[in-house]
Amino acid sequence: MHSAISMNKTGILDNALNDFSEGYFGLSNENRRILLLTLAREYDLNRKQVRELMKQYLELELPSSGKPVEITHEGEGSLSAFYRIERNLRHSLKPMYEVLFERLNTHPGGLRFLSIMRADILSFLAEENIVSLRALDSYLKEKLITWLSPANLQLHNITWDDPASLLEKIVAYEAVHPISNLLDLKRRLGVGRRCFGYLHPSIPGEPLIFIEVALLKNVAKTIQEVLLDDPPIPECEAACALFYSISSTQPGLSGVNLGKFLIKRVIDLVRRDMPGISIFATLSPIPGYMQWLLSKLAPAEIFNSTFIENLLKPEEESAILDAAKEFTTGKDGMEVIWKLLSSTSYQWINSEKLSLVLSTPLMKLCARYLLQEKKRGKALDSVGNFHLQNGAMIGRINWMADRSENGLKQSAGIMVNYIYEVEHIEENAESYFSMGKIQASDEVKNYLECQEDLQEETKVD
Repeated sequence: MHSAISMNKTGILDNALNDFSEGYFGLSNENRRILLLTLAREYDLNRKQVRELMKQYLELELPSSGKPVEITHEGEGSLSAFYRIERNLRHSLKPMYEVLFERLNTHPGGLRFLSIMRADILSFLAEENIVSLRALDSYLKEKLITWLSPANLQLHNITWDDPASLLEKIVAYEAVHPISNLLDLKRRLGVGRRCFGYLHPSIPGEPLIFIEVALLKNVAKTIQEVLLDDPPIPECEAACALFYSISSTQPGLSGVNLGKFLIKRVIDLVRRDMPGISIFATLSPIPGYMQWLLSKLAPAEIFNSTFIENLLKPEEESAILDAAKEFTTGKDGMEVIWKLLSSTSYQWINSEKLSLVLSTPLMKLCARYLLQEKKRGKALDSVGNFHLQNGAMIGRINWMADRSENGLKQSAGIMVNYIYEVEHIEENAESYFSMGKIQASDEVKNYLECQEDLQEETKVD
């Protein structure tokens, strides 16, 4: 590692970088951790040098009376010491491991290696929050954001004619709706469908991120109608480009928002090539909803809480208790819902009556979760935060939109359509970034008003 940082001769340096990367892959998980901690601590910036330079800088006298320095040789000369120390400070504030990152980035296979290294760093940080390792991760992340700017990426339309090795990556990394077989893959790459990926020259044949698009007449309400749409409509009849899956292939690029640029590029491309398409929307999962919901529904003794918020209207509670009798019982409607949703058998979806009475309260609470539940001023739901910061609005919440086991586990089968209104994307993104403001359709807001009415009734009671 030291040779890879300190060497300057090109031929020797290439060998040192090869030895370092090959040696790293041969290490056990624990030895990788030790190496990364050594890199973070022993090749950090020289703080003693920084402090000395800061001391020198503070001892310099500013030009008298605060007047601007005249643009003369004498005036420039009075600032030369400032320029010199400022230059030295900029240099000293760069950690020594920056040299390693920069060299690996220009080395064959180096960018992939850095991505793998960062994935390891994130894994170790998940186990223990070590300050020096956190700083190493932050610095590497900023470098990756710079190196993976849209100008350095190639947008590729992935088709059935692409090499098998690339198609295998699509199957392996599809993270939202698993590809069941080759026929399923062929359908997703066929008529009425598109798949676009960002590729980087340093990692050939492997998309860093890819997005799957369905060309439809209207915004789909369920994932079933997207995945099982056979035959699809003629592309000339399509009015909507629906983004139904976006997947990253590199865990080490977590936090590097390639998806934002990918969506905008795809929108521009589709608008150019298919002017008949005017609607750009998603059909998105709500991965955090169930966890949040169960915490709200759980009996007080589960969380040792003295306050339980009433989430149901009297008529909703009565209907749920009646419809759920053959499945489970509880002291009140909230406990019954908690038991039904906590069960991994998901028997409730087979009862049309029970599903119907559950839909209203669960949809209202979902609207509240998406619109009001926040973390550091931004949407609590990770997928929601992603699309909202990209400039989307919440268009519609869909009941029983994903009946797969994963869909039921994540969000009781509910999915959401985020809408990308081209003329409002930048405006929405700015208001969300600066004020945390979430744009939503009247239909979604109406769910929220029903929930607020219930909260007011509870206060009166």
